[in-house]
Amino acid sequence: MFESAEIGHAIDKKTFDAEVPALREALLEAQFELKQKARFPVIVLINGIEGAGKGETVKLLNEWMDPRLIEVRTFDQQTDEELAHPPAWRYWRMLPAKGRMGVFFGNWYSQMLQGRVHELFKDGRFDQAIAGAERLEKMLCDEGALIFKFWFHLSKKQMKARLKSLQDDPLHSWRISPLDWQQSETYDKFVKYGERVLRRTSRDYAPWHVIEGVDPHYRSLAVGKILLEGLQSALNRPTLEVESHVAPLGEAVDKLTLLDSLDMSQHLDKDDYEEQLITEQARLAGLLRDKRMRKHALVAVFEGNDAAGKGGAIRRVAAALDPRQYSIVPIAAPSEDERAQPYLWRFWRHIPARGKFTVFDRSWYGRVLVERVEGFCSPADWLRAYGEINDFEEQLEDAGVIVVKFWLAIDKQTQLERFQAREEIPFKRFKITEDDWRNRDKWDAYRAAVGDMVDRTSTEVAAWTLVEANDKRWARVKVLRTLNRALEEAFDKSDKKDRKGKKDKK
Repeated sequence: MFESAEIGHAIDKKTFDAEVPALREALLEAQFELKQKARFPVIVLINGIEGAGKGETVKLLNEWMDPRLIEVRTFDQQTDEELAHPPAWRYWRMLPAKGRMGVFFGNWYSQMLQGRVHELFKDGRFDQAIAGAERLEKMLCDEGALIFKFWFHLSKKQMKARLKSLQDDPLHSWRISPLDWQQSETYDKFVKYGERVLRRTSRDYAPWHVIEGVDPHYRSLAVGKILLEGLQSALNRPTLEVESHVAPLGEAVDKLTLLDSLDMSQHLDKDDYEEQLITEQARLAGLLRDKRMRKHALVAVFEGNDAAGKGGAIRRVAAALDPRQYSIVPIAAPSEDERAQPYLWRFWRHIPARGKFTVFDRSWYGRVLVERVEGFCSPADWLRAYGEINDFEEQLEDAGVIVVKFWLAIDKQTQLERFQAREEIPFKRFKITEDDWRNRDKWDAYRAAVGDMVDRTSTEVAAWTLVEANDKRWARVKVLRTLNRALEEAFDKSDKKDRKGKKDKK
């Protein structure tokens, strides 16, 4: 796969100097058109052999183009903050917005290659990382991103010769890093696993470009022209989106869903409620202070019918805790900054660190609920979202994040009574809007969307808890009890894993 990048590609200085002015002008024009249209972001992944000119090439691109519109990110050793979050968190928060370009050194490919080459994990985990990278890039491209992936290559002989020449040059020897020498010793393994990565992840939507790195004139022109052609092609693409053909979701022949199986008569009288509420709140407070929580984070997702009592349930959860332990993230219509990013970006940035607890009042499920019903996205988008959400939640679970999801359900008559009460009680009027009444007119459409959501995203990793919320007391206690059980089960699972690890070491 790398043979054609070891044959001595070269461009003489005269040709280079003649071609650069026109290339630079065209790149600047494309860059400013990208900014002006702001239709998509550009992500440039820099990988390959140490000493192959990765840094020099990006430095030159910054000189040729406007560096104010280029965000160069280097992902070296993880910081304490990054180590406390899922691995993908560090990349998500650095994604460029639409109209901008992000250049990523030390990206997800660098991390998986270094880990495999140095035997930090075996092939199974390596292949999982490759598949995860492929899913991430497919999702980013489906969201509109333009991805360039560059592998800068040197043969083993070329790499050692380059390091030797730099070492012997007192003006440039500082450019050699410990990683350069380290990779010279592991070159064969690095290339072997690099080839597997390129073979598995070079796709039509995000192909790899292998650049021979010996001659600086050749590699600079090659990278510049690839960027220019890709940018021009994407910018000239019609903005009119062609509706893709998607298979419709069929409803049950009898039109029954899981919501129909709920016993909406569940009830707690006041005395039982107050006793159970205090018990479960104390239990939650103790669990979140447990030392085992240091290995976990907790995410609680609250969705439900309008007027189902989400706010009241969240307040009873918060009342049990020190405000420093948790944060509540209310989700409304996306801001301009959020619309300039992939859909899941606005949620990734709020994922808590280990030891912390985040409550989402509405969540990433808006895409398969309100956006689906109101037509804010295409059927292809919300159908694709089920898989993207499952993958997102699996990444959280793999990193020790406990995800607990609640759907608070009320019947149509109870909702009507609560709407009317809100209109009549002065201090509750702010809770009722025209949107609430309009959504009520689409009760059946929302019910169908909820049924599909639960069917397709209630998994072993992150199951849905359907809460009978006609009685608010019952709902609040069930929410607290479910959170407590989820924490206890996660702690038990961690304890078993720790015991097994200690046993295996003996």
